[in-house]
Amino acid sequence: MDPVDAAFDATPRRDFLPRGVRHRAAYDGPLSIAAGQTSSQPRTVDDMLRLLDVRPGQRVLDVGSGSGWTTALLAHLVGPTGSVLGVELEPELVAFGAANLAATDRPWASIRRAMPGVLGDPGGAPYDRILVSAEPADLPQELVEQLADDGVLVIPVAGTMLRVTNPGAVVGEHGRYRFVPLR
Repeated sequence: MDPVDAAFDATPRRDFLPRGVRHRAAYDGPLSIAAGQTSSQPRTVDDMLRLLDVRPGQRVLDVGSGSGWTTALLAHLVGPTGSVLGVELEPELVAFGAANLAATDRPWASIRRAMPGVLGDPGGAPYDRILVSAEPADLPQELVEQLADDGVLVIPVAGTMLRVTNPGAVVGEHGRYRFVPLR
């Protein structure tokens, strides 16, 4: 089975939604989770994971981890020899996402509160892969700088999904998407 399909099978979206919207887990659209944030459309998450091309054993940073769903999907992809750090600004979502992630029994992944005014995790860099589930107006150079050599960053910028590879910050455009603003 394709690794991304296997990750989705092993990580049902329903388990990462508030009880009131779990019945809508199969809906291929964004769903409200809390604090004005959303669980991204499954097709969009699938597209992003395929662009990210995560491999077992890699170190991955998940910016805007929300409900923990993308962090758990990434944890499945890297396996126990890898590591995933999810960062989230909203304290309510940090607690919700961390609890959801803990239920997956993937201890090589964690979620913590993002430092206000600090994008990503510069102290933990470099990362092999960085996934961003919120939209800035411009490509944040501080995230590009957190990539390892041969690293990949997937991020929606001004409505366009970008795949940025390091070294040299080579940028490829991959369709139009809408996300909550990156803060």
